[in-house]
Amino acid sequence: MSPWPDTRLLDLLGIELPILQAPMAGATGSAMAIAVSNAGGLGSLPCATLSLEQIRAELEAFAKACNGPLNVNFFCHQPPQPDPARDAAWKLVLKPYYEELGADFDAPTPVSNRAPFDDASCQLIEAFKPAVVSFHFGLPEASLLARVKATGAKVLSSATTVDEAIWLEQNGCDAIIAMGYEAGGHRGMFLSSDLNSQVGALALVPQIVDAVKVPVIAAGGIGDHRGIVAALALGASAVQLGTAYLFCPEAKISMAHRQALRSAKESDTALTNLFTGRPARGISTRIMRELGPISALAPHFPLAGGALMPLRAISEPQGNSDFSNLWSGQALRLGQALPAAELTRELAKNALAQLNR
Repeated sequence: MSPWPDTRLLDLLGIELPILQAPMAGATGSAMAIAVSNAGGLGSLPCATLSLEQIRAELEAFAKACNGPLNVNFFCHQPPQPDPARDAAWKLVLKPYYEELGADFDAPTPVSNRAPFDDASCQLIEAFKPAVVSFHFGLPEASLLARVKATGAKVLSSATTVDEAIWLEQNGCDAIIAMGYEAGGHRGMFLSSDLNSQVGALALVPQIVDAVKVPVIAAGGIGDHRGIVAALALGASAVQLGTAYLFCPEAKISMAHRQALRSAKESDTALTNLFTGRPARGISTRIMRELGPISALAPHFPLAGGALMPLRAISEPQGNSDFSNLWSGQALRLGQALPAAELTRELAKNALAQLNR
């Protein structure tokens, strides 16, 4: 008999612990997923910034090292229409930084790409048949989703409002990630672009639990076992942690990012669209402070980051994160620099101890 109060998600996904590692594009890979899944949680592989060959290699690495389930995550946004005037206006805003760093302003702007889920991605899912496939920014179009579900995979996606949660359930989600305003990285919002619609986890989780029949996974502001216990008390079947895993040695983040996580205050994060064109929470950097974290000039997702790439290419090797995205949630002060497997087990052990008091 499971010691956890709600086993619906454990049974659904075939995991022992109600802990999911968030799929953080660019920051984690198969090593993190292997560690978390081997510890009894659900490891996740972020695929939005990987080529098909890279995804295949990561899936093969996981299969060799772990018999547990894997969550394979994709973005499912609509690529933006070309807007050369907006791109030029955005780059012009950045011109003083080009001049300061000696970057070539007149060189062609690199393309910052995060690929949406498509037929080729779906073919990989059909070939490897991972236990779980999750999506960010809604769900892919119906025929692709049907193919994913036909493999036997359980489908997850993030909701930032009750309306989004209801929509996801109606369109085939097996479980829903209730993503609170506190969460780091890209907001999963897809029915609205209004940041005023975003809700904190303490208010969001129980309202989504009441609105849907499928299991709910709480995300946002959960940094230790106390957050897990609170989420379960609100009706969540499990939790998803992202920032907590960035402290682990398996995280593929820069030294500057690690240092920022260790030194930033809980009030030092903000939602910004400067780096990709979509709101995402990260630790405030120079460009966020000087331009403001949200700019109406930033090109639509994922194109805003292209004009920043030459600046990052010069500054990052110097350990300078002025123009870099340092994704983080608001619970960063709770982070522990433990290996991912140890962190997963410690979180579960301490949460159970508190539940059983």
